[in-house]
Amino acid sequence: MPEKKITSPYSHLYEIYAREMSNEFELTDLLDTPSNKIEVIAKFNGDIKKIASDLGAEAEIIYQNYAIITIDKTKIGDLNSYTEVEHLELPKNLYFEGPNNISASCINAVQRTNGYNLSGKGVVVAVIDSGIDYMHPDFRNSDGTSRILFIWDQTANGTPPIGFYSGAEYNNQQINSAILSPDPYLVVPSSDTNGHGTAVAGIAAGNGRSSAGVNIGVAPEADIISVKVGYKGYASFARSTELMRAIKYVIEKAKRFNKPICINMSFGMNNGSHRGDSLFETFITEISADWKTSIIIPTGNEGAAGHHYSGKIDTNQIQEIEFFTAPGLESLYLSLWKNFVDSFSVEIIFSDGSSSGVVGIESQTKTVRKPNFILNIFYGQPSHYSVAQEVFFLINSTNAPIQAGISKLRLIAQTIVDGSFDIWLPTLEEVTAQTFFSNPSIYNTLTIPSTAEKIIRVAGYNDRVGNIAVFSGRGNPADNAFLPDIAAPAVDILTTKTGGGYDTFTGTSVAAPFVTGAAALMMQWGIINNNDPFLYGERLKAFLRLGATRRKDIMYPNASFGYGTLCLENAMNYLRDYRLGGDYFWLQI
Repeated sequence: MPEKKITSPYSHLYEIYAREMSNEFELTDLLDTPSNKIEVIAKFNGDIKKIASDLGAEAEIIYQNYAIITIDKTKIGDLNSYTEVEHLELPKNLYFEGPNNISASCINAVQRTNGYNLSGKGVVVAVIDSGIDYMHPDFRNSDGTSRILFIWDQTANGTPPIGFYSGAEYNNQQINSAILSPDPYLVVPSSDTNGHGTAVAGIAAGNGRSSAGVNIGVAPEADIISVKVGYKGYASFARSTELMRAIKYVIEKAKRFNKPICINMSFGMNNGSHRGDSLFETFITEISADWKTSIIIPTGNEGAAGHHYSGKIDTNQIQEIEFFTAPGLESLYLSLWKNFVDSFSVEIIFSDGSSSGVVGIESQTKTVRKPNFILNIFYGQPSHYSVAQEVFFLINSTNAPIQAGISKLRLIAQTIVDGSFDIWLPTLEEVTAQTFFSNPSIYNTLTIPSTAEKIIRVAGYNDRVGNIAVFSGRGNPADNAFLPDIAAPAVDILTTKTGGGYDTFTGTSVAAPFVTGAAALMMQWGIINNNDPFLYGERLKAFLRLGATRRKDIMYPNASFGYGTLCLENAMNYLRDYRLGGDYFWLQI
């Protein structure tokens, strides 16, 4: 299924923020927002709420020393001047990573009553996605009541959850009232028009009631929390800040109910270093250790997209990197990441033969105006989180779409010490398969935030033939810290569809919920059934890796499969064997 693009009312954010930090121009020159307020992610110490109050802003503490600050865009520089503010980052836009296999993943034996007899009961499965069709029978109990504990529709007007400022929250009682109503969407006016979230939820936790139990999900008795992510008034648009709020929300709900939680988040983007060092990624890394939590994220569908270029350059060398631009694009970026010690200038030769001119570090920023578009080039600086440097190119159309055809990025090296560099184009969902590098690399194509630490990264494979899916995002062969953890079925997966019944979906976003549901079964066995009270997070991931199926003709871990393909029964058998060994201190208490 083609993945739906999330369009944004915000543009140029990365460029604008960087320039605002250097006070080079007014934000209003390039930023087109629905109001004078924007959001920034802040890493802070001290009293951030007082600072926000001083600036006429609003601080929303998301986790420990992370906050989302809604502020007048002309005051970002003032905010950055406070010593309590350690780092600021503008939100970036994310895109859905997606669009019977239970047997291939060795799940049946774990579900069977004569096996481990696990169903996910007592565990929360949170689906942070495009919403959920709460009327679908597969999300109801046998008595017709809903298995969905909460829906938070961030795009809607209504009563937001306590501690949050926007969207509409609906609880189980309200959802049950809607199900019984002749006009349910007057009672709970939240729907999944995209269908992506409903499909993901069906794989992870559908109970197969529509198919008399034939098309059953992995954790059919798990409780469900659905967050429809987006910005109020923009139903198909999500930023990193919305996802941060969603993660905080579902973990707080799980704590309140004293239940372990598996979080499925099938979003991805290419705008970043892919090294796990943005505030968005470090937030996910840190909050993953909060409560009894496992976060599952797909590796994305960029493996064959041609959107990553990896190269090496020497002193005084000039390299030309060709890329093709699809027809009809209104916006395009290139994000180049290099070692800060290396010095080179850049130039873009457009498809009509015109040039941006050579831009070097002495300029740091440059705006090039053409008849139908504007190009902004920005040389970033290392932060205290990263030694890398970004050179960011942003093209926005003015009178007509960006001209399609072949363009060239020229790198003009001066003094080179390392020479390695990586460049990313936007994801398929943003620029289609007709935008690509002429000589791309399939590696280091994990989408952000699957590059965060302490999450479970899920690649996609075709379980009918055993091969990795051509679209599945690959890791970095030179760094085991950035490999998939496990692969799960991702091709022609039959699952729940909006409006009832079932349909087939393809993409790594339908691979991830297999692992989410598997994690729920493991948590039920370990935490709910008191066999292993610490079976979540990194420990759970370790046993999934251990139990993975590995072919004899392949070396593991690798950039495609990670540690192998999902085999839940193997993982459970290892857990049982370790428990019977009696080595864990809690078994002696």
